Amino acid sequence: MTQARIYQTFKNAMQSGRARTATWMLEHEPAEAKQPDPLTGWAGSGDTNGQVKLAFPTLEAAQDYAIRNGLTATVVPAPARTVKYQAYADNFNVGAIEPGHTIL
Repeated sequence: MTQARIYQTFKNAMQSGRARTATWMLEHEPAEAKQPDPLTGWAGSGDTNGQVKLAFPTLEAAQDYAIRNGLTATVVPAPARTVKYQAYADNFNVGAIEPGHTIL
């Protein structure tokens, strides 16, 4: 049985909102390590399953696909989202001066 991992897409650092983070992805684990090509030096392998990424609307749909196709799937939990509450006035807080800096 081939190994696969299922994870929920996460917010890109360049995104301000959480759009397109509700999908679940299924990726195959690499069957063999990548090795440098002797002629070009590029990393590659004969494993073509590493190029396949499948998107599913729910976790259950991804798990059903893995079971139907004989894949051993590992679900990677999404990291907890931390919210940092900060007031706009904190951008101008004079009391929080870094060590070594002086106010002129």
